[in-house]
Amino acid sequence: MQLDSIEVTHFRNLSGKVFWGPHLNIIVGSNGQGKTNWLEAIYLLARSKSFRTQRLQESIAFGHSLATVSGIVSTGAAIKRELQVALDANTKSLFVNGKREPVARYLTHFQVFSFTADDLEVVRGNPEARRRFVDRGVASLIPGYLKTLSDYTRVIKQKNKLLQSANENEFSLDRTQDLLAPWNDQLVQLGSEIYHARVDYIHRLNATLEKQLFDQREVITRYVSSLEGKGDLTDYKTVLGERLAFRLNAELASGHSLLGRIGTT
Repeated sequence: MQLDSIEVTHFRNLSGKVFWGPHLNIIVGSNGQGKTNWLEAIYLLARSKSFRTQRLQESIAFGHSLATVSGIVSTGAAIKRELQVALDANTKSLFVNGKREPVARYLTHFQVFSFTADDLEVVRGNPEARRRFVDRGVASLIPGYLKTLSDYTRVIKQKNKLLQSANENEFSLDRTQDLLAPWNDQLVQLGSEIYHARVDYIHRLNATLEKQLFDQREVITRYVSSLEGKGDLTDYKTVLGERLAFRLNAELASGHSLLGRIGTT
């Protein structure tokens, strides 16, 4: 996979087109000329977001209402795709070969990883940073993974609403169990998919580190589930289902889900 060219209009201080070579490319220039802006444009083209700001509208050049970033990506001698991200004051639109594309499918066409000072949080920060790092890697390999994460988050929110209602209205235990059952069933299915996808990615990462980067040192990355030590995690569905049943009374008393994050270290 290679970025052949990128063209931008009214993106920060940039407007123009750059062609990239097949090997190492180095951007050289004085301070303030836009070196980092070109890197941000490449990242935006690939990931549909910025590594510098949560508000993409901030990247539209002053005095303009629309910015575009487009590029040609090749995955073989005869396979080329034109990607484009268009930003205006309120929306972000994604296109592949001139046709609108949903974000989950768009993200499968061009894979990019950035490394900035903030990425050190993967090592020294909290587990959330490591989860995001692993999930970005999984999503680059499995197109439907982002939807799985989204569905999982949705189920957790719905379950929390139900637990809060049960707590406030003093539902009976039997009634609460009946109401929670379909949500917990979905959590077991989705949670198992997320767990196994993350474990597989860590195995792939370790294989890459061992073969390509470190000849004299042993580097091991290990995935640690919040259910570590609670049972045989090769049968993750069973373990998660048992823990959800075990924590029911505690969840009802607290009014929110106590199982829902799968940590990584």
